[in-house]
Amino acid sequence: MSELVLSDITVERGGRPVVKDVSITVPSGEVTALLGPNGAGKSSLVLAVGGVLRPRPGSVKLAGTELAGKRPERIRAAGVAIVPEGRRLLPDLSVDDNIRVATYALPKQAAAEGRTRALELFPRLAERLTVPARSLSGGEQQMVVLAQALVSQPKFILIDELSLGLAPVIVNRLIPVIRSVTESGIGVLLIEQFATVALSLATRAHVMEGGVIRYSGTAAELREHPSLLHSAYLLRGATDEAAAAETLEAGFAESDAVVAEAAASSVAGETGAPAGEGGEP
Repeated sequence: MSELVLSDITVERGGRPVVKDVSITVPSGEVTALLGPNGAGKSSLVLAVGGVLRPRPGSVKLAGTELAGKRPERIRAAGVAIVPEGRRLLPDLSVDDNIRVATYALPKQAAAEGRTRALELFPRLAERLTVPARSLSGGEQQMVVLAQALVSQPKFILIDELSLGLAPVIVNRLIPVIRSVTESGIGVLLIEQFATVALSLATRAHVMEGGVIRYSGTAAELREHPSLLHSAYLLRGATDEAAAAETLEAGFAESDAVVAEAAASSVAGETGAPAGEGGEP
């Protein structure tokens, strides 16, 4: 089983370190969650792995090959794709053109295969190929940026704030895609400010705050010990351990229901059974 290994990464922005000696291992075929409040350094870490920022010092290795300091297109070609925060699309281009832009460095056959696979994962986009990106809903835009990352058929994908600004029903529609991606063998580092959905999908988890890793372990342990997530950012205002536990328990109950509903909808789709009401994402 291959791994994406981040070792001792430090990232500076504006002359000061915002990521400090961070080490994370992302196994293939599963979700690893990276949690933390706004400003923890999570997005800077993603940009450093993707080659947009240069870690000083630090190592990013895939199957023993050093990727730190390489150009973004070289990192992508090696099998690591990133989905930055903010759904950055070319607003005047169509959905199809936005997806094709992401294939510019791929051989023709690989580009065609990647596009086909992306549209299989997001059938909604197949219906919206000629629509300008600016006219899409937030959920549809998130589907496009995920498709742009997946079109290169990466070995690992880093997704920064999957659920940011999206209603729970939209997140519900994205969960089966993440599950399908990991089941195909791709390793996912899922970066989230809020914990519940990420920990419902993840096997392993890390908590980052102030640029450093405060916790590394299993997602199950974080679920069982809410005090480890006792943060106003992660738990939306819980003020003591009892309140933290109650808040997290309620959040997990809701997110577990979302995950279960998504799995049931996926099975229903495969068997031809009704999968629930449709509607605009």
